[in-house]
Amino acid sequence: MYTLTLTDVGYTIRLTFPTESIWAASPSTTRGQPTQLASDSKGERLAYASNKSIFLRSIDDPAVARQYTEHKAATTVARFSPSGFYVASGDAAGIVRVWDCIGDGITKGEYSIVNGRINDLAWDGDSQRIIAVGDGKQRYGHCISWDSGNTVGEIYGHTQQINSVSIRQQRPLRAAAVGDDKKLVFYHGAPFKFNTGIGDKHTNYIYGVEFSPDGSTLASVGADRKIWLYDGKTGEARGEIGEGEHKGSIFGLSWSKDSRKFVTASADRTVKIWDVEAGKATQSWTLGEEGALAVRDQQVGVVWPPARSDNLLISLSLSGDLNYLVEGTPEPRQVVQGHQKNITSLSQSTVNGKETLWTGSFDGRVCSWDAATGIAGDIEGEGHPGYIAGLAPTSEGAGRIYSVGWDDTIRSIDASAKTFTGTAAKLGGQPKGVAAGDKTVLVGAGESVEIFQDGKKTGDFKSKVDVTTVAAHGAIAAVGGEDGSVQICNISSSGLSVQSEIAASRDQISQLAFSPDGANLAIGNGRGRIVVYKVADGSLVTDRWTAHTARVTSLAWNKAGSHVVSGSLDTNIFVWSLAKPGTKLEVKNAHKEGVNGVAWVDAGSKIVSAGVDAAVKVWKVEGLQ
Repeated sequence: MYTLTLTDVGYTIRLTFPTESIWAASPSTTRGQPTQLASDSKGERLAYASNKSIFLRSIDDPAVARQYTEHKAATTVARFSPSGFYVASGDAAGIVRVWDCIGDGITKGEYSIVNGRINDLAWDGDSQRIIAVGDGKQRYGHCISWDSGNTVGEIYGHTQQINSVSIRQQRPLRAAAVGDDKKLVFYHGAPFKFNTGIGDKHTNYIYGVEFSPDGSTLASVGADRKIWLYDGKTGEARGEIGEGEHKGSIFGLSWSKDSRKFVTASADRTVKIWDVEAGKATQSWTLGEEGALAVRDQQVGVVWPPARSDNLLISLSLSGDLNYLVEGTPEPRQVVQGHQKNITSLSQSTVNGKETLWTGSFDGRVCSWDAATGIAGDIEGEGHPGYIAGLAPTSEGAGRIYSVGWDDTIRSIDASAKTFTGTAAKLGGQPKGVAAGDKTVLVGAGESVEIFQDGKKTGDFKSKVDVTTVAAHGAIAAVGGEDGSVQICNISSSGLSVQSEIAASRDQISQLAFSPDGANLAIGNGRGRIVVYKVADGSLVTDRWTAHTARVTSLAWNKAGSHVVSGSLDTNIFVWSLAKPGTKLEVKNAHKEGVNGVAWVDAGSKIVSAGVDAAVKVWKVEGLQ
């Protein structure tokens, strides 16, 4: 729940502007490295790292999530305490933070563990001690009490970075850590002390280690494609299973709740369930298809959530897809998709009667979202290889979304089929924005606006200054300039004809948005100021919207044309009233490191936003004036 203030001359009213839901970002992944997934003890929520945030995501309703944003560096791992009250999370700067995951998310402790990346964490069975491991200089891991940070053990015995750690949940306490030195080190505790190092079982980096829930068995997996089993109490090696079955590095493993089986995830795109007693795989899934994009389907993490009756396990693809796999069924029950990188653009349209959102990100990924359910799907086909600079829907009957990217092309998406059509046209320069009129699509690039019909260039317009953004409504266009001017133009298939010019700002224009009836134009600039002008005569409507402290990145009118929502690099969202320009609804820190897209949905009762944190959030709007 966010609290915000509606202010006007002479009075202040407190209002609420709650998040309806968070459509969480996908887990961050790195090729050739394991990615840790974790589940709470009830099997209800996933925990994972994404950019500089930690997300706790409902397993049964993936559109419901919680975001922790207190890390200053890229996050790497998160683990629930066995009690279920706290989460410990680590980042690339070697910091571990412990925070409340039931109440308000308050940070309970912050501890510097190593001089490098935290790769993994483990809680003891009493939810009292944490072992954190990673890459450092003086040391590669440390054991602390969660509430004070006091040392309760020494993690020695490794000579290179530690990739994974696990603590036996029963007494006598045991711990195991594995790393790039191809060694498994076994510890007795508490306090935890070195017991033995096993360096002759794996022949390459060891990526994963985990005790079975009953503490009887320990398993390790690695880049050598081997699976080794050990006695959970003594650390004595029992033997290798599944030799030669995985054809790629094994990045992760997770035990079933009965300790009789465990699951592994591999770069060969497979997820396999193993019977410990038989020493054989009892089921295997192959994700994705062979070909140029097969690398996206490498399986880099897996978790078998406990306390569930549906035999569900969840694997993670390198692409960030979460694959819901049910033991005994051959195909994924569900694939949860989303963005891993900064969402750079957001648009909306109606597809087959459903309100649909479209998002594009820094890595070229484009997703469509069902606004009612929050379920996302990748746009298939040949898209942009990198940064999506803009998305623009044509009129509802046309069923096309046009995208522009930093590969200097414009591409077309079939909105119904949710796939790129395969046609692309080269632009004259790096695109600054895209807008769709009645029959044309306009792209601002350099000192010109290029005009397209049905994906083919039909004309252009040479501006007197560099174009920074464009907007369109029917047959009218607005062209924003580097010098703070806005040109109002009539659109034809071969060019634009300037009708008037507005000296809107001393700073470059960053965003433009026509009201639904085309009568008003909202203009945002690089310093955070928003003004509104009448299109017909260029007269000023209001210049009082000045609360943003950084570049305005997005503007959107509600259907009534009475309110404008704005997003900015200052991380804030404001809702402005045209009738009462001195009033506003606000939500501070809506997206960590900046908001890049806003839109109205559900007949104007909700706002959707997207940002640098790769998340999409839905806000319930109350108290409009």
